[in-house]
Amino acid sequence: MGRRSPIAASGHVRKAPRCRLTSSGVTFRFLSSMFGVFKKRRRAALRREPLTVAERAIVNKNVPFVAALDDDDRKELEGLVRIFLAEKSFEGCGGLELTEEIKVTIGALACTLLLHRETDIYPGVDAILVYPSAYRAISRAREGGVVIEGEQARVGESWMRGVVILAWDHVKSDASEPAGGHNVVLHEFAHQLDGEDGAMDGAPALGARARYTSWARVLGDEFGDLSKKLHAGRPTDIDPYGATNPAEFFAVVTEMFFEKPRALRQRHPALYGELAAFYRQDPAAHAASVAHEP
Repeated sequence: MGRRSPIAASGHVRKAPRCRLTSSGVTFRFLSSMFGVFKKRRRAALRREPLTVAERAIVNKNVPFVAALDDDDRKELEGLVRIFLAEKSFEGCGGLELTEEIKVTIGALACTLLLHRETDIYPGVDAILVYPSAYRAISRAREGGVVIEGEQARVGESWMRGVVILAWDHVKSDASEPAGGHNVVLHEFAHQLDGEDGAMDGAPALGARARYTSWARVLGDEFGDLSKKLHAGRPTDIDPYGATNPAEFFAVVTEMFFEKPRALRQRHPALYGELAAFYRQDPAAHAASVAHEP
């Protein structure tokens, strides 16, 4: 997914003619500006529309760590969920009939990652495809100079181009064990945040250059430590799947950050600090009011 540079076809490059702003250009800029104003107003109106009693009951049941949120955070989360449900398309696959429970649960989990952050609410996501259970997908692996294709069972995927895929039975089972350390919705939408800078590489858009230096050092050390432990056959509290690559490591530790925050803070304080700075949340500080994390 690297950016391509323009290459001259001959030994010399012609100087590009000076561009003039035409009436069509003015029209485009005007329409773009008007669309931005309309989008902002529409979202402001959606934020003011609270979840219904039934929708709140779904969130309380299937997203139990919202119990630790204060009133302001709950209000912010509800506004994000309302926008998410209005702007994203859901599609049931493999015979699954979509319900409000499915959409609200996925929306609330995905939007938990957005609290306190300046966000355009997953601009790269157009559709969420939901299967009833694990599904088969084509996988490709390269061995030497040979590409081998096969089928692989999956419970979630996150694409750079507009789509997140989830298995509903895993979404629900993850919700029923909030301290289990696994949550497929948090995992796949962490990939979306990672990809907002143009590449899913384990380093999302962090802002200041100094943040990238600290992020690379801390997460690089933790990723290397996880890989070494696994190769040595030693136990680790971080899901071994995180050793696949840096992108999967970021998604895996995001799950742990929200589901087992006190354990992560105690055993990996520097890693917890990096994630707390990125997500602008401190779930470990609130975990004492929630009974499910030991």
